[in-house]
Amino acid sequence: MPMSRRFRQLEGVDELLSKKRRSASRTSESSNTSREESFPVSLKNKDASGQVKSKWTNRERVLIFCARGASYRMRHLMKDFLNLMPHSKSDNKLDKKNSLVLINEIAEIANCTKCLYFENRKHTDLYLWISNTTHGPSVKFLVHNVHTMDEMRMSGNCLKGSRPVLSFDSTFDSQPHFSLIKQLLMQTFSTPYHHPRSKPFIDHVFTFSITADGKIWFRNFQIVDEMLELQEIGPRMVLEIIRIFDGSFEGSVLYDNPNYVSPNTVRSEIKKKQSHKYVMKKLAEKAHGIKLAKQAAVKMPDPVGEVFDTERMLGNPRAKEIKRIIEKKRKKKTKSKTRENHTAG
Repeated sequence: MPMSRRFRQLEGVDELLSKKRRSASRTSESSNTSREESFPVSLKNKDASGQVKSKWTNRERVLIFCARGASYRMRHLMKDFLNLMPHSKSDNKLDKKNSLVLINEIAEIANCTKCLYFENRKHTDLYLWISNTTHGPSVKFLVHNVHTMDEMRMSGNCLKGSRPVLSFDSTFDSQPHFSLIKQLLMQTFSTPYHHPRSKPFIDHVFTFSITADGKIWFRNFQIVDEMLELQEIGPRMVLEIIRIFDGSFEGSVLYDNPNYVSPNTVRSEIKKKQSHKYVMKKLAEKAHGIKLAKQAAVKMPDPVGEVFDTERMLGNPRAKEIKRIIEKKRKKKTKSKTRENHTAG
């Protein structure tokens, strides 16, 4: 399978890098010893600094930056990762018109081997790229349910620059693409041992767990005491896998998530459902109007109204006489009113 082959290549590259770093550290140690023999130094702090430099063998650095048009929540999330990862570097925002392959050159200039690139579209959808900029691979995620440290305001806290413990769900070892993502997350989020900006303490845990629908939950906990009691610090987010590429921001597709549905499709489906509701509402109003018209066309018996109906024909002669007298008095009143109006005019 191409996934397993790529996984073995990634492990082989890590072994080669570690061997090169060991050889470089040995040469630096030998050069330091020769210099010490030729130029003896009496100060102990210089010897201590040389020992610390020799212990810092893992030179992994992570470039964390975003594209233009980022929302405030994305910027706060990026700032949280910069504070939690002492081996990270920031850079200027990337223009969306530029190709993503340009990020490899930016990372090389910044002397970084890994990259976290945040991309925002339509001011609502957040995408995250995690890439090994030297040889690949790279993974594209859709980020859901983002909660930053300022939003959550949890009771937990940790020392700035301390090294985290990475906790992975056992599901990561069940499938090849999950194991590849696990290796990439380990190399990206683990703080190198004896990094100059790191503190020699381990007081928080990065947890990565996989849900039933194949999404990755990321959470950050503080280790409160020796009993391993945990309190959440933040940030918190859910990563949905879109694709895994062979290279860094390019190359052949190693894995394509078949269950992934783009946010544009979800929004269009919601609009279609809402439009169907509107059509049904208009049809119901029209049917109600037709029903009222049919009810009005049917003449119902009205015994009370017949008593006060003055237009019907009278059969009783006494009633006819009373009606004639009433009409005569009405005509006299109208004539008197017209005469008064003429005299006033």
